[in-house]
Amino acid sequence: MTLINFLLVLLNTLLLVCGQFLWKVGLQHNEMGFKSFRAAAQLILSPYVLGGLAIYGVATVLWLFILSRVELSLAYPIQSLAYIIAVIGAYWVFDEPLSAVKIVGCLLILSGVIFIGWRG
Repeated sequence: MTLINFLLVLLNTLLLVCGQFLWKVGLQHNEMGFKSFRAAAQLILSPYVLGGLAIYGVATVLWLFILSRVELSLAYPIQSLAYIIAVIGAYWVFDEPLSAVKIVGCLLILSGVIFIGWRG
């Protein structure tokens, strides 16, 4: 995999995580949640949720471009870095706990990505 292709997959991964973060912020700013159809519609139409959907749309188009250039068996495992980015980001942005178990899990994911991407 070329550096540019790796960076494209990484950009796609970052977009997906950003979309998730926007959804989380949107949920935090909406007290009604899914208590009624109207509340759910208001939640879905909030700027945060719509922004997250827009980012997911861009990420999907980028992903289609990536798949035209990169083997799925290589690109998709690299996208699992989203789990690591989300855990670290949730710690910093949402003050979620960062436990030793989460750190070990992230290291295992990272080692798996390295093994899959490693061309010995």
